[in-house]
Amino acid sequence: MEDFEKKVEENKKRNEKYLNQFENWLNDKELSPKTIQKHVGNMDFYLNVYLNYYEITPMEEGIYDAYSFLSDWFIRKCIASKTSIKENAASIKKFYECMSEFGYVSLSDYKELSKELKDSMNEFLEVLEEYYNGTYYDMF
Repeated sequence: MEDFEKKVEENKKRNEKYLNQFENWLNDKELSPKTIQKHVGNMDFYLNVYLNYYEITPMEEGIYDAYSFLSDWFIRKCIASKTSIKENAASIKKFYECMSEFGYVSLSDYKELSKELKDSMNEFLEVLEEYYNGTYYDMF
């Protein structure tokens, strides 16, 4: 257990660099401080909580986990709302756009992620509604 926790802390420390680059990138886009804080906070949670929850997943591999995060885990573990799902999807999309510009992930992977989030948004919102209506079937 100590070894796992040590590796989680190492991954969190590694993620600081990416979060700082993301924050600077958002500042360069001239977004409001509140919007920047929201995006950075959402990505801090995604990178440092979700991607370290079951196993330690590096940021670069996290680009492939957004669907499972938004379609299941986030809904079950966080008091999710339509707004929070949309905001987190937007943050993930912007973060990985930034990471593709810095060359940490490929542009094609970013474009695939972006399309997947756009195409799946109605599904995420339907799962959220099912979860709160008590008709949610855990398929994972």
